[in-house]
Amino acid sequence: MKYLLVALVAFTVACGATSRSESTASNEPLRDEKFQNVTAHTTENQPPANSKTAGRWTQSGDPIDTTKYDKAIADAEKALKAASEEEEAQKVLAQAYFERGFALTQARQYASAIGDYRRALKHDPDHAEAKEWIDQIVSIYTMLKKQPPKEGEEPKPLPYRALDKRPPQE
Repeated sequence: MKYLLVALVAFTVACGATSRSESTASNEPLRDEKFQNVTAHTTENQPPANSKTAGRWTQSGDPIDTTKYDKAIADAEKALKAASEEEEAQKVLAQAYFERGFALTQARQYASAIGDYRRALKHDPDHAEAKEWIDQIVSIYTMLKKQPPKEGEEPKPLPYRALDKRPPQE
């Protein structure tokens, strides 16, 4: 019992419970940013403000440059058409879709990412990582009490606009 009490005190001190209560008692914010919940960041299932005819699935997340992934997919599709070893070409195409899906997942473009994971599974039904990511994204939608996009309803990735590459002015 004595050790449990010591551990509880050590845990409380390590978590900084006393310093946190002091800073909140002075009514000073702990951070400068506004706190938002997870649903404040998503715009899925919500039409854009300037659109009168938005589709069911609008995209959210950060725009990323998918050019290298798109090229890898196009090259893999060409290789599949000309392949003598079709099974290997299918796996290469599945991996290309998986890699773009993973990049979209990291950019929080979940609705588009799930589409790429599904395409990866079409070409390689044994792709374990694609299955895991689909399950994880579906669980995110479930946690948010939303339906994930059905197969074929997935939006395209957000368009990426390269930043102006002018040198900085001095």
